Amino acid sequence: MIDKLLDQQIQEYISANLNTDLHVLLLKKSPFPEVSMQEIVQQIRGKQVAQKKFPFLLKEGIVFPPQLNLEQSSSEKTAQYKSQLLKGKSFIDLTCGFGIDAYYLSQNFQDITLVEQNNELLNIVQHNWNILEKKAKFIHQKLEDFLTENKELFDVIYLDPARRDHNKNKVFLLEDLSPNILEIQEKLVSIGDKVVIKLSPLIDIKYLLSVLKGVFRIEIIAVKNDVKEIVVFLSGENHREIICNCTNLETDDPPFEFIIGEEEEAVANYGEPEKYIYIPNNTILKAGIFNLISQKAGLKKLHPNTHIYTSDLRIENFPGRIFEMEITDPKKIKKKSQYNIISKNYPLKPEEIKKKYNLKDGGDHYLIFTQSKKGKIILKSV
Repeated sequence: MIDKLLDQQIQEYISANLNTDLHVLLLKKSPFPEVSMQEIVQQIRGKQVAQKKFPFLLKEGIVFPPQLNLEQSSSEKTAQYKSQLLKGKSFIDLTCGFGIDAYYLSQNFQDITLVEQNNELLNIVQHNWNILEKKAKFIHQKLEDFLTENKELFDVIYLDPARRDHNKNKVFLLEDLSPNILEIQEKLVSIGDKVVIKLSPLIDIKYLLSVLKGVFRIEIIAVKNDVKEIVVFLSGENHREIICNCTNLETDDPPFEFIIGEEEEAVANYGEPEKYIYIPNNTILKAGIFNLISQKAGLKKLHPNTHIYTSDLRIENFPGRIFEMEITDPKKIKKKSQYNIISKNYPLKPEEIKKKYNLKDGGDHYLIFTQSKKGKIILKSV
C-alpha cells in the first residue's frame, strides 16, 4: 500500500486536493485503480492534521495512518518538551503508535526500540523513519508478549496506553487502559531504570499516587492553556519527595514546580480585590494547588472556593493571566457594550450574564463575576 501511495501522480493528486471538502471527495470514484478514495482521503487528512499537530512530517514521502491513530498521537510541541526531560543509552517505546513521541523522546539515546502490535501501523512508522533518516529496532508484537520474552534492560521505558475500551468509549483509570498499567508496573520497573507513562488529562493526581509505586515526578502539560497530558515518571525505588511540574506551552507562563504534599501544609492569605487580579492557568487548577500558589506568589485569595488572587503591587512571573481591575457597580454596566466575560464561583454562567446585562462578547475589556469572602462582586478591567 505504501509503495502505491508514493506514486508521483497520486502524490500530486493528494497535494492538489488538500483544501477539498473530504466528505465530497469520498463520494467520488478514485481516479487510480490501484488505490481507493478512502486511502487517498486518509493521506489528505493526515497532511491537514500534520500542518498543525506535527509539521515536521510535512516532508515528501511521508505516509499517514488512519484518523484514530492521528488523534491519539501526541503533538510535536508536547513531544519536544518531554524529550528535554530524558536521556540515556537505551530507549524503548512499548506502545509506538504513529511514533511521534518516540521520534522526539529518543533524540538523546543511542539504542532505540519500538514495539507495536499493529503491523500495518508499524510499517508506516518504519517507512517514515527511513525518510527522516532515523534508526531504530522495530518489533511487531503485543506488549504483554514482549514483556514475557524480553531479557534486555533499558534506561527509559515509555508507554502511551490506549484510552478506549472495546466499545471505543474513552477510559482513563489505569486498570481500564490497554495495557492495564497496574498489572505490569512491577515488570516495567524491573527492566527499566525509568518508566514514563503518558496519561489522560482527566486522571486524578491523588488516585494516581494511590495506585502507582515508585513515582518520583509528574508533569502536567498544557498547550495554550488546554491541558493535554499528565505524564508520570516512576522507578523501582521509593522516593521521599515527588516533584510535580506545571507547564503551559506556547504561552509566556513560567513553569511552576512544587513537591507533592506542599498544598496540604500551605496557608492562603485572604483579602478583598486590590489593583491586580490573577487567574491561574489550567495546569495550576489541575494540580489543585490553590493555597500553595497564594503562599508562594505572595498573593491574597478572594475566597476559599474562588481560585482568583489579588495584590496591590504587580507580581511578575505568575503562571496565568494578570489583569488590572476595579470593583464596579452592576448598574454602571452599559447595555450593548462589549466585554470578555469571566465567571468564577458565581451563580450565573457567562452566557447567562451576557443575556442578563445585554452585553456583546469580545473586545479588549473584561468583566469578572465572582465572590470574595464578603460576597458577590463584579470586577471591571481598567
